[in-house]
Amino acid sequence: MFDSLVSFARLMRAGLTLARHDAILPAEYQSLYPAPARWLGAAMRVFRRRDLAENPGERLARALEKLGPSYVKFGQILATRGDVIGERFARGLSRLQDRMPAFGDAEARRVLEAELGEPVDALFSDFGPPVAAASIAQVHKAVTPDGSVVAVKILRPDIEHRIARDIRTLSLGAALAERFAPASRRLEPRKFVETVSRSLTVETDLRLEAAAASELGEAAAVAEDYHIPTVDWTRSSRRILTTQWIDGIPLSDMDAIRASGIDRSALATRLTRAFLSTALDRGVFHADMHGGNLFARTDGTVWAVDFGIMGRIGRAERRFLALILHGFLTRDYMAAARAHFAAGYVPARHSVEDFASALRAVGEPIFGKTADQVPMSRVLLQLFEITDLFDMRLRPELVMLQKTMVQCEGVSRQLDARHDMWGAAAPIVEAWMKRELGPEGRIRDLGEDLTRLHDALRRLPDAVDDWAEVGAQLKAGKLSLGGGPKLRPWFLRLAWLAGAAAAGAAAMLAFG
Repeated sequence: MFDSLVSFARLMRAGLTLARHDAILPAEYQSLYPAPARWLGAAMRVFRRRDLAENPGERLARALEKLGPSYVKFGQILATRGDVIGERFARGLSRLQDRMPAFGDAEARRVLEAELGEPVDALFSDFGPPVAAASIAQVHKAVTPDGSVVAVKILRPDIEHRIARDIRTLSLGAALAERFAPASRRLEPRKFVETVSRSLTVETDLRLEAAAASELGEAAAVAEDYHIPTVDWTRSSRRILTTQWIDGIPLSDMDAIRASGIDRSALATRLTRAFLSTALDRGVFHADMHGGNLFARTDGTVWAVDFGIMGRIGRAERRFLALILHGFLTRDYMAAARAHFAAGYVPARHSVEDFASALRAVGEPIFGKTADQVPMSRVLLQLFEITDLFDMRLRPELVMLQKTMVQCEGVSRQLDARHDMWGAAAPIVEAWMKRELGPEGRIRDLGEDLTRLHDALRRLPDAVDDWAEVGAQLKAGKLSLGGGPKLRPWFLRLAWLAGAAAAGAAAMLAFG
């Protein structure tokens, strides 16, 4: 009870902090609000501070920084979508990506020595000041005694406690939303918070991030010119992660990207294909692809850093995703609709034909259009209306994938306003479809079926013993099925017949 009251107080504090920064219903957009929102916005501005930034995005960024790392993650996603929230607003939020206040050098050295058990001078011949600071950790450039240049990531002090506190507050907010705003239940706010909670908890153990970097490095082999820095395992621990240093231009610095002469159109295409290749081919992907975590080299290669949030998608979900994307790419909206129903994304009570027509209404206006020709805010609004009409619920297992698709497309649009995401995705999706639905995929399906059959046969003797035990207890009158004396002999015969049939099938498969 006490924890709930504390979380409620923090939730109220979050609302007050946003109101003080005029970040809930900014005055700059007053003319766009309906009358009730205008009145509410005017009432909240009574509490606003006087020393406010002129950019509403920067005001929101400052409020989120005060609220904690979990809130900052939300702002980082918004910062990639200038096409939805407006370029000015997105520029104000961009400070969240890699320009958070750093903690002191003395504290960083203390953590290093405590975690790795050696003096900093023994671990590194040179250990520099922080070069980037984010909501969870900060990064230092260093040189090892053998001359390797490395990036040393160090968790912020007490970050675990702050994240746990944020998650409790967000969980309460989600529960209140489900109770008092029935329309929000379709979006599964509590499950969404649970998904975010799991990912943030993983981010506070850098050993898991090191493993994720290693895994993604293997997956990146399927993508062209997409690379992951190698991990220095001897200088990594729960609160420390040391990796290869990457000399590149962060994709959050668009002025530097433009000045470098790098082909931005090719870079945007490479980024989209890198995300789809790892997700579809290997079922694993970098799930925090904002500009501060992505670097470009002058040779056009893309490097990713910060692997605290990894996304995974099972083979069945990957197949449904590919079928849906392929349906849109080929304008076969009926195939895309059937994939939605087969995956269970749309309740069976709805009409497949009606849903296919709704998908056509979304797909046709944007097909073949470049990014600068598509008002993405309008597309997202239309998609939301369609999901509401067909009772589509948020799928927790796809939250990371959907979030990352939004981030990836947002960064690609910043690189190239005419980026054609459909055109970039087509070769990856088509190649994956050919493999999965062709002979190679069928052989893999057969192998998986045989593996499941083998596992089932290994469990068969235990199942037969269980049936025999049930039969013995029924015969002895120690167990009743509630069906009376006439049911018991029938059930016994059925049990023995089922066991005999199963044993016979096992013998045929084993010796036939």
